[in-house]
Amino acid sequence: MAARSIGSLTVSFGLVAIPVKLYSATQTSNAISFNLLHKTCGSRVRQQYLCQKEGVVVERADMVKGYEFAKDQYVLFTPEEIKALEEVGTHSVDVSEFVPIESIDPVYFDKTYYLAPDKGAAKPYALLTEALKQAKCCGVGHWAARGKAYLVILRPIGDVLAMQQLHFAADVHRASDLEVPETEVKPAELKLAQQLISQQTSRKFDAESYKDELHGRIEAAIQKKVEGKEISVSEVAPAGEGKVIDLMEALRASLAKTESARAQVSRLGPRKAAKRVEEPAKPARKASKRNA
Repeated sequence: MAARSIGSLTVSFGLVAIPVKLYSATQTSNAISFNLLHKTCGSRVRQQYLCQKEGVVVERADMVKGYEFAKDQYVLFTPEEIKALEEVGTHSVDVSEFVPIESIDPVYFDKTYYLAPDKGAAKPYALLTEALKQAKCCGVGHWAARGKAYLVILRPIGDVLAMQQLHFAADVHRASDLEVPETEVKPAELKLAQQLISQQTSRKFDAESYKDELHGRIEAAIQKKVEGKEISVSEVAPAGEGKVIDLMEALRASLAKTESARAQVSRLGPRKAAKRVEEPAKPARKASKRNA
């Protein structure tokens, strides 16, 4: 299915303006959601809002928005006042600076969009994309939409320009705020850990090799229910308490397991080895009378 544009923007850097089409890079339609039903008759239930003071149901027409500036004390805002405070959509991304892509910690990454050149913009679009690739940089700018202001970067993905929303610094917890005790790492332990990492290192990340197994299980269970079949529910074993392990022994066992798996892949090939892991072991055949 061809991608459908969800809007139009203008990307500008310096005096260059590039009209582009906006596309979602991810989808939420694949997510499975459940509705709340009345257990007795199976009908859907409706959410209601109760006044905490009077205990009565409040209709949406009788609601207003307020900000709690102190315990149980609010200042009220009308829809018009809130609308006036919202960011006005600019339909443009103004690049203010360029920075090395590796200088941005992935913890700041949020939603991603793809940008494609609009009519007559193929040349400047390709120029910006190639220039960013050569410089190994990304453009930092601002974008306003849906009443909000967003910090974004423009980065090349192959020959496509992607727009990545970033969290503002105030929205990100600093890792340095965590209390991590200083611990000595022994050279022998570090060497084994590095060997384990080396054995399990691939040339690049392949998203296609990872599947959402939970999604598949839920879909299968739903289909069984639709067909009137019962699904078996197995008891989940309680999580055990954290145990102090012998780190060196755990690393050695991990290395041995990885080496065994690699040997199997080398002998059978990746597809057959994966199939061997997925298939349960077949029971041994009974000896025939002829061979008895």
